[in-house]
Amino acid sequence: MSTETPVRIGTRGSDLALWQAHFLQAELAELGRASKLTIIKTQGDRIQDLSFDKLEGKGFFTKELEDALLASTVDVAVHSMKDLPTVNPPGLLIAGVSARANPTDWLLVRADRAVDDRPWRLADDATVGTSSVRRKAQLLDLRPGLTVTELRGNVPTRVRKLRDGGYDAIVLAAAGLTRLGLDLSDLVVSELHPREFVPAPAQGVLAYQCREGDLEMRRLFAQLHHSPTADCTNVERSLLRSFDGGCQLPLGAHCTFDERGYHLVAAYAPRVGVPIRRARLSYSTFVGLAEAMREKLVGEQE
Repeated sequence: MSTETPVRIGTRGSDLALWQAHFLQAELAELGRASKLTIIKTQGDRIQDLSFDKLEGKGFFTKELEDALLASTVDVAVHSMKDLPTVNPPGLLIAGVSARANPTDWLLVRADRAVDDRPWRLADDATVGTSSVRRKAQLLDLRPGLTVTELRGNVPTRVRKLRDGGYDAIVLAAAGLTRLGLDLSDLVVSELHPREFVPAPAQGVLAYQCREGDLEMRRLFAQLHHSPTADCTNVERSLLRSFDGGCQLPLGAHCTFDERGYHLVAAYAPRVGVPIRRARLSYSTFVGLAEAMREKLVGEQE
């Protein structure tokens, strides 16, 4: 491919997915490469009346993008990495990942339903909306009296449903909310600490996927690759892969790195409603950290 030929970026059509694709376009422009978008609708976009655990298979928001890559109708697919299955289809690979944005979850509470003397200003019997089994499991583990109900739609739609009174509160990823720059001034916003309310593996990270044999794209996206983030997300996703899990597994994992080494916190339950097991581990290297965490979470049960 000539460097004059625009890079074809496959993306979903939601506001957040388009933000991610435009972010990638700006990154490519810094490298002197033009690009154009191809919008692709996924299973997760088409089916809005079922919870994720009722949908078949994995990759609800990624498979159609991967199919377009394999058919060579796009050159790269940009994903929210937390949506991406931990095993690439044959012929595809992750050529680069972004630096991580804020990895936390935010609890948004309607101001008229906020309670000053309760954790997160959330009433004990509040109704909370989320589509994530990880969030459902941790909410009910930390606040057993809550009613947790299904919430689907893109980020602005979910916030609108909260404002319309369908829920007392909802939980969303901070990265998506801040990237879209939504005005939340009429809501009570609580940042859920990642050691207490553990994020999804790779939350806040973008992944750039291309064909294994496309050496030009691999070289191009190697220039955008953020290795420190990749080291941490590899640990988180290795732990997820060890459970053969996807969006329907109640698993949170968050890895950080500092001068002392790698620090992994995780929260796991085999299903919603079962007590969550939580653990923290620190290693001087990321090698073996995911395996040690799995043993700590489930070793006694196997």
